[in-house]
Amino acid sequence: MRVYRQNLNQTFAQDYFYIALAMFTTSLLVEPVYAEESSKALSMQNANQRLRLDEQLTLGDYSTQNPTELKRALDDYKSKLDNAQIKPLKIDIKKALGNADSTQTNAEKIAAMDEGQARTLSIADVREKALQNNLTIKVAQIDPLISGTQLREEQAKFDNIVFAYAKYAEIDAPKMSGDAVEFKSDNATLNGERLKLGLLEQNKRSVELEAGIKIPLRTGGSITLSSPLENKLTRGEFRSDEYRSAMRFSISQPLLRNAGTKVNEASIKIAEYNQQAVQLSTRLQSIRVIAMVDKAYWALYEAWGQLDVRRQQFEYANQNLNMVKHRVKEGLSAAVEINRAEIGVADRMEALIVAETNLKLAQRQLRFYMNDLPDDLNQATLLVPTTQPDLLKYEFNREKLLDDALSGRLELLEQELKLAADATKIAYLENQTLPLFSLDYQYGALSNTNSSFGQNSRNLLNGEYNDWSIGLKFEMPITNEARKAQLENAVQQRNQRLATKALQTMTVKKEIYDALDYVDQNWQRILAARQQVLIAGINYEAELKQFNEGLRTMTEVLETLTRLGEAQAKEVRAVTNYQIALIDTAYATGTLLGYSKLNFE
Repeated sequence: MRVYRQNLNQTFAQDYFYIALAMFTTSLLVEPVYAEESSKALSMQNANQRLRLDEQLTLGDYSTQNPTELKRALDDYKSKLDNAQIKPLKIDIKKALGNADSTQTNAEKIAAMDEGQARTLSIADVREKALQNNLTIKVAQIDPLISGTQLREEQAKFDNIVFAYAKYAEIDAPKMSGDAVEFKSDNATLNGERLKLGLLEQNKRSVELEAGIKIPLRTGGSITLSSPLENKLTRGEFRSDEYRSAMRFSISQPLLRNAGTKVNEASIKIAEYNQQAVQLSTRLQSIRVIAMVDKAYWALYEAWGQLDVRRQQFEYANQNLNMVKHRVKEGLSAAVEINRAEIGVADRMEALIVAETNLKLAQRQLRFYMNDLPDDLNQATLLVPTTQPDLLKYEFNREKLLDDALSGRLELLEQELKLAADATKIAYLENQTLPLFSLDYQYGALSNTNSSFGQNSRNLLNGEYNDWSIGLKFEMPITNEARKAQLENAVQQRNQRLATKALQTMTVKKEIYDALDYVDQNWQRILAARQQVLIAGINYEAELKQFNEGLRTMTEVLETLTRLGEAQAKEVRAVTNYQIALIDTAYATGTLLGYSKLNFE
C-alpha cells in the first residue's frame, strides 16, 4: 500500500508538471490577447482618416454656390457706377519705397533701400518656412518622442526575464559539543539509547548555481522555469562529495485583484491614448502657428497698403503746396493758403512716419514666426508680400461646417482620447478595490544524489524524486479607503473632462458662427469702402477744381483729401480683415490645412 501511494503521488505530480509545462509552452506560442477597446474611445485610424480629409478640404467645399467675384458684387451693390472706374487695390512697392520729399529724413531712409534689398514672399513660402523653423513647433515636436518612450516603457512590462544565481560558501568549523538525544529506531535494541551529539571539526565547501526564465503573463500571473545545481564537499573524518540538480516550475495567478488581460494591459492602453493625444496636440500647435503666420502675413500686407496710402496722401499734399505757392506768386490766392497747405503736409508726414514704423513692426513679427530675425535688423531685407487677397464671396453651408468641426476639431479629438484613457483607468481602479486572492503552484523534479557532475541529471525527469505544492493567498485592507479614494478621484477627473468637452463643444459652435458673421461683415465692409473711395476721389477732384476757381479754401481741400485717405485706409483694413476672417473660419472648422494647401506629416 505504501508503494502504491508513492507511485500515485509520483503520477499525480507528473501530471501537474506536464499540465504546467503545456501552459508554459502555450504562453510562449500564442499571441498576446489585448484588452478590448472602450466603446467610448475613438479609433486613431478613424481620426487620422478624418484629419487627412481635412488636409484636402477648402472653404470652397462648404460653399452652397460658386463664389462671387468682387467686381460682380460691386455691380450688384452699386449698379449705377461705371464698372470701368472700379479697380482692385494694388500695393505699389516702388512707390511706397519712393521718396516723397527729399527734405524728410524718415522718407529718405526707406527710399535708400533699393529693390535688391527687398525679398518677395508668397504666403506658401511663409508657411513652409514657419513649419520648418518655428521654435514653438520644434519644442512641440519633442513631446511625441517623449510619449513614445513612455509607451515603449509600458509595453516592456511583459518582457521575459532571464536570471542566473551563483553562490560559493566555505565553512571551517571547529569541534563543538551538541545536545543530548534519545534514539528511537527500527531496531528495538537501540530504542532508549541516550547519547550526546557533538559537531566534529570539519571543513565544508558548497557551490550553488541556478539559471532560469521568468515570464510575466498578461493575465496578471507569472511563470518561472529554472534549473538549480548544488555541489557540497565535506572534508574531515566523514568525507563526502555530493551533486544534486533539479528542474523547477512554478506559476502564480491572481484570481481577483490584478487578474485578467484588461486590467494588466490598462497602463499600455492609457499610454497609447496619451501618445495619440500628444500627437494631436502637436498637430494642433502646428495649425495654430500656421494661423498666426497667415495673420502676420496679411498684417504685413496691410502695413504695405497703409504705407502706400500715406505716401499718396503726402504726395498730394506736396502737390497742393506747390500749387498754392504758384497761385500766391501769381496773386490768385491769399498768402495764408500757404500756411494751410504746409499744415496739411506736416499732418501727412506724421501719418507717413507712423506707417513706416508699423511696417517695421509687421515685418519683425513675421520674421519672428519664421525664426528669421537677423542680428542687425537695420540691414535686414524688406519682406514684400506677393500673394494677392482672395476677394471671393462664399455662401457657406453652416450646418455642414458645424458637423465637420464637431467631428474633426483636434481639441475635441484630443478630449475623446483622454476620456477613453479615463475610462480605462477607472476600470483598472475598480479592479484594484477587490481583495488580493491568488493561486500558487510549484513543482520540482529532483535528481539522485551523485558523486559526479556528469551523473547528477541522469534521472532528473523520471519522476522518482520530486516535490510540489499548491496554495492560496488572500489579502484585503480592513477599510480599503486608499483604493476607494483613488477610484473616486479618477471618476471625478473624468466628470471634469466631460464638462470641459461640453464647454469646448459650445466654444467651437460659437467660434464657427462668429467667424462666419465676420466673413459676411468684412465682405460688406470691402464693398462699402470701395464705394467710399470712389466717391471720396470724385469729391476731392471737385473740391480741388473749385479751389482753383477761388470758391474753396485749402483747408476744405485738405479735409476732402483726408477723407479720401481714410477711405483708402478703410479699404485696406477691410480686405485684410476679410482674409483674417477666412483664416478664422478655416481654423474654427478644423480645415486650416486644406485652406493652406498643406499636408501635415
